[in-house]
Amino acid sequence: MNERDLDETGMPGGRPRLIRMWTNWSGSLECRPRATDRPLDEAGVMAAVARAADRGLRIRPVGAGHSDSPLAVTDDVHLDCSALTGIVAVGTDRVRIRAGTTLASLHAALAEKDLALDVVPDTDAVTVAGAISTGTHGSGAAVGSLSAQVITVRLVDGMGAVRRIDGPDLDALRTGLGALGVLTEVELRVVPAALLHVHEEPGAPSELLAEGGVLDRHRWAEVELHVPSGEALARWGDVSEPGSEPLPVVRRDPVRAAAAGSAEALGRMVSWLAPTVWRAPRWGGSATGPAHRLLVDTRPQRTEFTEWALPRAALDAAVRELSAAAGARGLEVKAPVLVRVGPAESGWLHPATDRATAWIAVRAPRGTDPGPLFGLVATVLTAAGGRPHWAGRHDWTAAEVEQAYPRLADFRRVRDKLDPQRRFANAHLDTILGP
Repeated sequence: MNERDLDETGMPGGRPRLIRMWTNWSGSLECRPRATDRPLDEAGVMAAVARAADRGLRIRPVGAGHSDSPLAVTDDVHLDCSALTGIVAVGTDRVRIRAGTTLASLHAALAEKDLALDVVPDTDAVTVAGAISTGTHGSGAAVGSLSAQVITVRLVDGMGAVRRIDGPDLDALRTGLGALGVLTEVELRVVPAALLHVHEEPGAPSELLAEGGVLDRHRWAEVELHVPSGEALARWGDVSEPGSEPLPVVRRDPVRAAAAGSAEALGRMVSWLAPTVWRAPRWGGSATGPAHRLLVDTRPQRTEFTEWALPRAALDAAVRELSAAAGARGLEVKAPVLVRVGPAESGWLHPATDRATAWIAVRAPRGTDPGPLFGLVATVLTAAGGRPHWAGRHDWTAAEVEQAYPRLADFRRVRDKLDPQRRFANAHLDTILGP
């Protein structure tokens, strides 16, 4: 069974209807698809794909709409996956879920069974399929993205047939961009639930970004940089073993030591922690709890973002170059720049494929024009070997993708097999992947 909005001539008697406008979460993207299907199960997905094919239309799966790249934008058919939710099966080291399940729901269901995901992205509003398809990640030098946790997937391909993929071609699906089919079920690795002990403390950017420093030493870590002032705030966390005392906050000098006291103290010490700053401070120096409760940002702001994956060794120089370039052009970076790290990934189109990675995310308030700033970010970070996060704003074309991704030919081979008619394409995928 499925629920769907009929197109403008599909009402009984041919009566027209108002076509529904779709917008993404930030409000930066919109489209008016001719029809929207909302399947309730895998059979409904198969029927929706077949129906689009019969009408000669392309179809794009839609999750939570958190991307700022136009992956979901189409004038043809939207496939709303919001009803494809729930846990299918849970084992001691894996979970099988329907692909439209949000990370928030998955975190809660796993916690009830004393299990957890090994990686916790900073948002839990996204769907499992959306997070995997765009390479959504957390922050830890030794912990891969959600894509790296995938064991098997089930999908409906461009011919409307169900496929189960768990062999070498799985690396195409680890960041599939919705170009290979509609994910219906995903099997992920899970780990025993544990408590995370976290800290936050100001510091010097050169120290916090250095290789072997705070970003690399801990189970989880991130750094926020205020580009105009050069000030920085580090957050890090490690697993707290059962029965152990909370890990002490590292105190390098009396000024930084005050960061362990309270959020108010952090606000006094770091002048840029103003109400317009999105994520700081969070724990008043330190806290202990489940990772999915501590690391998910519960105060999200509707911003636009661009994020780039650089070779880890290029991080410090790239940040300094970005700061200098923004200053020279008079471009104000209002929000803190978020820096995270991750290991090399195996997904053929994952931005961290084949190399240890530093992630640099730049955000702009909703309602502003981020074009000049994001264009500068793209220029500087591409020159540093960066690849764009697929969910963020970027202007790459197939030429840049072909140069940056050595396994693109393998991805195209799988795409030719799963969607030879390009049923799941749209204008954006035509631009970045070619026909």
